[in-house]
Amino acid sequence: MLRPVRRLLLAAIVLIAGCGGGPSDSEQVHATVVAFGKATAAKDYQRLCDSILSPDLIAKLEQVGLPCEVALKQGLGDVKAPTITIGRVEVDGDSATAEVNSTAQGQQPSQDKLKLQRVNGKWRIASLADAE
Repeated sequence: MLRPVRRLLLAAIVLIAGCGGGPSDSEQVHATVVAFGKATAAKDYQRLCDSILSPDLIAKLEQVGLPCEVALKQGLGDVKAPTITIGRVEVDGDSATAEVNSTAQGQQPSQDKLKLQRVNGKWRIASLADAE
């Protein structure tokens, strides 16, 4: 009697595995922006450079003659209690935008549009601020 139950369970697993296939591009972009906000708040510049920012953006940051982590530390080191609220996310092929509201202690709130690009199957932040 267990065999029919096992077959049904196996069939259900196969059906579930075949459906969806993981988070949508929009959900992945959203997750990248959330990770960016968390890493920024934690001052985890290594994570930002290693897995969140795009290679093109890192190259731009390093044009000042400093490694990515040091450039971010100089640019973001004094920012206290940053938060990001994510609005509309749009995906167009391997490019995406995310509208964000950002705040930090002692600074004016900002509305920006982050640009993202897919790099080796992962979404990366390609532009930090495109003010609206």
